[in-house]
Amino acid sequence: MNLSHAYGTPPAPEAAEALLLGALDRGVTLFDTAALYGFGANETLVGRVLAPHRQRFTLASKCGMTGVTVDGSVKRVIDGRPSTLKRTCDESLQRLRTEVIDLYYLHRWDKQVPIEESVGALADLVRAGKIRAIGLSEVSAATLRRAHAVHPIAALQTEYSLWTRNPEIAVLQACRELGTTFVAFSPLARGFLPGTLRDVAAFDAKDIRRAMPRFAPEAYAANLKLADAFAALAAEAGCTPAQLSLAWLLAQGEHIVPIPGTTSLAHLSDDLGAADLRLPPEVLSRADALINRHSVQGERYNAATQTEIDTEEF
Repeated sequence: MNLSHAYGTPPAPEAAEALLLGALDRGVTLFDTAALYGFGANETLVGRVLAPHRQRFTLASKCGMTGVTVDGSVKRVIDGRPSTLKRTCDESLQRLRTEVIDLYYLHRWDKQVPIEESVGALADLVRAGKIRAIGLSEVSAATLRRAHAVHPIAALQTEYSLWTRNPEIAVLQACRELGTTFVAFSPLARGFLPGTLRDVAAFDAKDIRRAMPRFAPEAYAANLKLADAFAALAAEAGCTPAQLSLAWLLAQGEHIVPIPGTTSLAHLSDDLGAADLRLPPEVLSRADALINRHSVQGERYNAATQTEIDTEEF
């Protein structure tokens, strides 16, 4: 997502290509995109750069939240109708330059369409050989169970990190029970946990964090105090804040797969260093006690965005 969408002006195509190939060379085997990201631009990028290496990685993409042109401008829409999902899958396959998508998520549950109907359409795509497995994004444990009754759900993707604990309410346990992998997006808290994001006023005008309460100036100033203490804990443990963040997440369960996003090869290498990190339980406990749902200031989403998702709330 970071290469095409949501966080201001994306990097130049040459830099994006270098990052994707650099990730592949460093042993990354899961690449996660979506029709929404750049309204097709990210899938096109991934297809152009990585299609020649298709056998070396698992390809994930998403449907059900895309862009439509209204009065000359592209607007984001949530549309989970079976006909839409099947049409947009064909479009994604073309952009991705592949015959099959390994893991295909319903990006958002369209609450105007029963989840059983949307998942039924995705099951048709599995039978047609266009996708291999079905995933869901930002749904509750109850919705996951309804969907799983129609077709096995291979993965559920939701934000999870030290500063976003909503999955701990019910979804993590439901995934364990059903054999569903939990894929944690924004595992570095949208740039907060590494500790280098200091000035939220410098955000690009189109940066989605401008609309997130946790990044409002007053709340973020309070949260920065946590980031400073967290950086000190990481230094004491002999790792970077990003590595401590990811190590904590990996320790929460063997069924958890974090997908940190970045536009920087240096940050990518830093993130990958967490895979081999073995920290004492006492360090992870201190991290947990420092940054959690009680200590972080501000909600995850604003009220308008909150209506579009189905995750449990504290």
